Amino acid sequence: MKASHKDILSLAVPSILANITVPLVGMADIAVAGHLGGSSGAAAGGASAAALIGGITIGTMLFDLLYWNFSFLRSGTGGLTAQAYGAFVMPGPDRASHAAGIKAILLRALRIALISGVALIALQWVVLWLAFLFVDCSPEVRELASHYFKIRVWAAPATLSLFAFKGWFIGLQDTVRPMIADLLVNGLNIALSFGLGFGLCGLPAMGFAGVAAGTLIAQWCGFAYAAFAARHSLDQVQQHPVDQVQAQQSTAPSEPHPVDQVQAPSFFRMNRDLVLRSLGMIAVYIGFTVISAKYGDTMLAVSSILMKLLLVFSYFTDGFAYAGEALTGKFIGARDREGVQSAVRGTFLWGWGLAGAFMLLYGLGGVPAFRLLTSDASVVDAGREFIMWLLLMPIIGVPAFIWDGIFTGATETGAMRNSTLLCAVGFFAVWFGGLWLVGAVSGSAPDGPLAIHILMAAYFVHLAIRSVYLTVVRRRILPVEAEKPVEVK
Repeated sequence: MKASHKDILSLAVPSILANITVPLVGMADIAVAGHLGGSSGAAAGGASAAALIGGITIGTMLFDLLYWNFSFLRSGTGGLTAQAYGAFVMPGPDRASHAAGIKAILLRALRIALISGVALIALQWVVLWLAFLFVDCSPEVRELASHYFKIRVWAAPATLSLFAFKGWFIGLQDTVRPMIADLLVNGLNIALSFGLGFGLCGLPAMGFAGVAAGTLIAQWCGFAYAAFAARHSLDQVQQHPVDQVQAQQSTAPSEPHPVDQVQAPSFFRMNRDLVLRSLGMIAVYIGFTVISAKYGDTMLAVSSILMKLLLVFSYFTDGFAYAGEALTGKFIGARDREGVQSAVRGTFLWGWGLAGAFMLLYGLGGVPAFRLLTSDASVVDAGREFIMWLLLMPIIGVPAFIWDGIFTGATETGAMRNSTLLCAVGFFAVWFGGLWLVGAVSGSAPDGPLAIHILMAAYFVHLAIRSVYLTVVRRRILPVEAEKPVEVK
């Protein structure tokens, strides 16, 4: 079988609709903080807009530092579930055991998520102490970030569980339910951040703390919905008929390959690789924020807004990456070489089309986006000279993001690990190399704007390394791309 454009879009569009609300949450949080700046009383404590934006940025960074270590709960669960589902829909006498395996994947991921979330709550003071040993920011930003963290951390069990639910739904070729969960969580988050921040619609005016409280409430509401939806999906799996048309067209052999045998050896290997991959991602993204914080609250605010705008494209592209993940995993589970090849071609075609649209969008809307996110004229003026960097994101980012989805569906996490660790090395090599070069030429350290230019260059080098590495190794680690027999690992 082949993955049609209809198949790709039916998976990608719901994910895109959900994903675009993710940066909107970050933008809304920054907008609340940016417009609270300078107000008196409980709303902002007299803090400047730049300090409040810095507090949100550092506080969010701390959660990224924690949660990226658990990214396997989404990507690992998604890849394994997709392959299990591909095996499940094939004809054979073991459909009941395959269905049990699909359920077992979810329960195992949820156990890890809930236990880990409770541990993060218990260790919150240790996390903050360790974090600020390395994060260099103003005392005002540090106090605001700590306050944000201590409120939002109580959502950790729900947040990690939502990672597991999302991966599991995507593996079942269902992006509608995770879309609903994301829209619910992010919509509530935005509404509650504004409502609790400014005291709208009869809600108490909590100011800066309202941003964190809005996230806390929204995450637990999302958990409740996802648990209900997962129960319904499990009932559907039990009643799902084998697609006889697929069975006739598939090139797969008829012998069964039980789900437990497929997944047990893979689970621990995948988790190890994905945790190491997360460390590489953390090094880059946390390094980006920590470095920008060294150059003052204004440069931190500028770099934070730039990153939010860059992530808008990545969240759109991730919709097609999720489609590639779901379809690749399904076709590998069904041992369908042609299906995997068509999934790769189709998702890349849509990814490049999206890149062209975003280059135009960034070129025309960069400065207005800055004005939307903050009323601080100094931040907007400082951000103007960095707009050119936004134009590079679509070109360099497409292969990195699309290959991530395809490799996840193939459960080829070793290549993902290697690419991310290499790109972390590249990021810091460019940063420190740039500092050395400026010092050698001018005899002094770079000022704030020049330092942020070097930092942006380092960020895009890290993306380029991911894109090139995964493109080069795809034929070695994806046997279906090399016209070799497909092996389910």
